[in-house]
Amino acid sequence: MSNRTNRPGRTAVQWIAIVVGIVFLLVGIAGFTPGLTSDFGEMSFAGHGSHAMLLGLFQVSVLHNIVHLAYGVAGIALSGTVGRARLFLVGGGVIYLALWLYGLVIDLGTAANFVPFNTADNWLHFGLGVAMIVLGLVAAGSGRKAVSRKAAA
Repeated sequence: MSNRTNRPGRTAVQWIAIVVGIVFLLVGIAGFTPGLTSDFGEMSFAGHGSHAMLLGLFQVSVLHNIVHLAYGVAGIALSGTVGRARLFLVGGGVIYLALWLYGLVIDLGTAANFVPFNTADNWLHFGLGVAMIVLGLVAAGSGRKAVSRKAAA
């Protein structure tokens, strides 16, 4: 009978950071894939004038896709420790909630919408932000061994 608790390995929060990172990488790649992205030829580097739509729903640009790829790399790179994986999920979630608020307050038809976002992106950012924060907090808390502060000192 093996004792899995003594084996070195990744915690739940580290695996979640890896999976979220992989999903972001796939979304970034999909944004550059004709067929998955409609009006691909009308994609601009940035700005509200990009008419490319990932899955026909989410407005994307080269910059938007690069951000997804960077988030993916960050998720995988930061998954090495519990603290960094939690930072990626919670910090990334906070950033996505800030993007959601930004998308709600700007006029989507102006230069302020430089990434660009549309209404579907805004609500996806809200969902991602909440999910990443919850996963980061809950999974990080469940993945640690119970150690009192006195014992750790």
